[in-house]
Amino acid sequence: MQYRRLGSAGMQVSVISLGGWLTYGGSVEDNTAEKCIRTAVENGINFIDMADVYAGGEAERLAGAALKPFRRSDLVLSSKVFWPMSDNVNDHGLSRKHIMESAHASLKRLGTDYLDIYFAHRYDAGTSVAEVVRAMDDLIHQGKVLYWGTSFWSVAQIESAVGMARGINAYPPQVEQPRYNMLDRHIEDGVIQVANRHGIGLTVFSSLAQGILTGKYNDGIPAGSRAAISNWLDRELTDENVAKVRKLGKLAAELGISMSQLALAWVLRLPEISSAITGATRPEHVLANVKAADVSLPVDVLARIEAILANAPDADRQ
Repeated sequence: MQYRRLGSAGMQVSVISLGGWLTYGGSVEDNTAEKCIRTAVENGINFIDMADVYAGGEAERLAGAALKPFRRSDLVLSSKVFWPMSDNVNDHGLSRKHIMESAHASLKRLGTDYLDIYFAHRYDAGTSVAEVVRAMDDLIHQGKVLYWGTSFWSVAQIESAVGMARGINAYPPQVEQPRYNMLDRHIEDGVIQVANRHGIGLTVFSSLAQGILTGKYNDGIPAGSRAAISNWLDRELTDENVAKVRKLGKLAAELGISMSQLALAWVLRLPEISSAITGATRPEHVLANVKAADVSLPVDVLARIEAILANAPDADRQ
């Protein structure tokens, strides 16, 4: 496993990490989910990414149970706050009340005294940035959070949080968690630049485009797959993208690696990416993804990938 710093922070995270979105506490049987988490840690993954809203808190409970055999200081645990956890009027958003209460609830479910990273899961237009920054800063001073971050915030929103934190001498966001993969490259047009400017690490999710970049949809939509039971993939599961994945799969085969490993190694080509968050429904998936950490893509291969993707953002567009 390889490790990278979280931007300018001293803490290091595994370049391949494991997340609980749409899997643990829900669609994956608990025993299998625990095996996935333990397999990840046993093979060098130290960053486990959760959120209170994942399976209504069940993902955190399961992760907490699975991680008990391991030394807490060897782990980097994260959670997130924003989405509603009940019908209560204050049980959503980024108010100081919700941030504080949600942090305590996540700590209890995970069975730990502190979170290494606590993310504002989305931007809250109804709460001032000052209130968010002060609440996160207080959690850090209380020792309940070590670093705080944002998730899916725009460049302007990240800049506002950094500026506010500096203005009141509070801890600024240290990490942003955006979506990023071969088919969705929006962060190359602004987010990466703001991360560089402020020493912010990027821990990206949906690195495999929810399975599209594994090649599982190359020959149609398998029964029981995510695309078969929801419309979440409709925007990206197009004939054009499937044709690209088929070409990329042939390139991966030339290199002696899987399509998934090629996609993850491509994400990690950028030094601004601290970690690529992966999902896994079986321990074998974890083991395959871990191998991507050791894949280095030569310049000529990257050029061939760019020719296939043909979707690089316009670097001059702001």
